[in-house]
Amino acid sequence: MPAFPLDLTRVTTLTFDCYGTLIDWEAGVIEVLRPLLARYGVTQSDDEIVAAFQEIEAPLCEPPYRSYRTVLANVVEGFGQRFGFSVRDAEREALAASVASWRPFPDTVGALRALTARYRLAVISNIDDDLFTTTAPQLGVSFDCVVTAQGARCYKPHQAIFELALGRLGEKRNQVAHVAEGVTEISPARRLGYATVWVRRRGRSARLLTERPDISA
Repeated sequence: MPAFPLDLTRVTTLTFDCYGTLIDWEAGVIEVLRPLLARYGVTQSDDEIVAAFQEIEAPLCEPPYRSYRTVLANVVEGFGQRFGFSVRDAEREALAASVASWRPFPDTVGALRALTARYRLAVISNIDDDLFTTTAPQLGVSFDCVVTAQGARCYKPHQAIFELALGRLGEKRNQVAHVAEGVTEISPARRLGYATVWVRRRGRSARLLTERPDISA
């Protein structure tokens, strides 16, 4: 697949990863999981909590598709299995219930409001429709298009979710730029012809310490 040059003069639409790029999911997850672990006598650093979350979550986002609410419940179960405690029903739902309280990064709202004066804005997110609805008011703008894993029946970095977004936007491929903190979604976006912008949030996620975008894709 040939590389597509980055030509922002043609870009009319920006698609955003939400959780990690616009919303600080790490802080939200830590706020739930740290006291849960402490309740069962487990001490983990914030870095270790985030690393374990990603290790448990990743296979749950592979086919067959399951809702992100289910993924989050199974992540909590996974922590119980990993650290040797039985998870109660209310605890299983704690991560999904917390999504509404996950906060934007300090620069998010101002940047989105500035960008909406020039570009159409869209979201491509590994989330359920109803969970994103609880996040949307915090972002300070109205998006022209929101494509969720629920709508695509798959999770990034699978290419189908990007294809669905492109179809709903009705734009030419070289008119769209995807903005993401997660480097694993840079390559599939580029293969479709999106321009890409990598936002380095310098969070705790272990993958940010080791991975780089595949600039040849």
